[in-house]
Amino acid sequence: MKPVIFGLSGLTLTDDEKRLFRDVEPAGYIIFGRNIENRQQLRTLTDGLRDVHGRDDVPILIDQEGGRVARMKAPEWPTFPAGGAFDALYDLAPITAIEAARSNAEAIALVLAEVGINVDCLPVLDVRVPDTHSAIGDRALGSDPMRVAALGRAILDGLAAGGVIGVVKHMPGQGRAVVDTHHELPHVHVSETDLEQDLAPFRALNRAAMGMTGHVVYDIWDDQNTATMSRIVIEEVIRGKIGFDGLLMSDDLDMNALSGDVPSRALRCVEAGCDIALNCWGRFDEMVAIAGRLPDISEAARVRLDHAMAGTILKFDADRLSHLLDKRDRLLALANIEAKLTHGATGAA
Repeated sequence: MKPVIFGLSGLTLTDDEKRLFRDVEPAGYIIFGRNIENRQQLRTLTDGLRDVHGRDDVPILIDQEGGRVARMKAPEWPTFPAGGAFDALYDLAPITAIEAARSNAEAIALVLAEVGINVDCLPVLDVRVPDTHSAIGDRALGSDPMRVAALGRAILDGLAAGGVIGVVKHMPGQGRAVVDTHHELPHVHVSETDLEQDLAPFRALNRAAMGMTGHVVYDIWDDQNTATMSRIVIEEVIRGKIGFDGLLMSDDLDMNALSGDVPSRALRCVEAGCDIALNCWGRFDEMVAIAGRLPDISEAARVRLDHAMAGTILKFDADRLSHLLDKRDRLLALANIEAKLTHGATGAA
């Protein structure tokens, strides 16, 4: 097995992809919009990935956060709100917000379960600050670390209730990035004391099964390498200060925050301590080159992968999905009702 998660080129597996995947045995796969047409097509695609390996526990990932980050879209699937909706409700009713986030996440899990997807790259645990770039923006669960942790825990629990594994991201915290890592490399210049705020949600949820690094340089720890490529950040901060011992994958290695060719990036992140390199774009020649550069998965990474996937059983229940969506909407509506009542009382005064 190679320590890499690959994307796919289209709506169906090509013969070349099937041969490569059988020979290389990547650790998993990730689904994007280009791979999605409808329920039946997507289920056939994910079943095909399992058939290639002859087992049901192959990790098949997706970014189905809600809001503007949703690969499975209406009208084929329900819409889901961004994390900021639960942050807003938390201002008014923390327990209600936690339950809304949990219900929403379980609903997402059921939608994924129906089409055979077992890992969601969610929750976003980046703590928002005044300068947070819009690339994170309303994806964040708030600016208070403990609020982010509480809502993040609810999301992990909701996903698990539907048999889906969550991925906490972007370790050790991308909220201070002032540029978009898809296009530029962010540098964070603040003190280690300030960064404690960023670490706190990840430390609170350090028993999560899977986590994802961020392509950010933290000058106080390693001013030469992004977290994804930094043995110091991975060993001393993510594994050390945060105490995370789950499966650690990179963010997408095709982002322009990184330098060098993609196969070299994949090797560098694994050598730095990432268990898995994430290559999203399904470019066949690039996947062949990555597989040729990477060593076999380490024993420690294989143990973490097996532990994360152990006992994963996807659970789809149409009635339960309808109930959860209705419950979520009723709970989120409380924020609008409260806002109107507050506005009315202020106006009357």
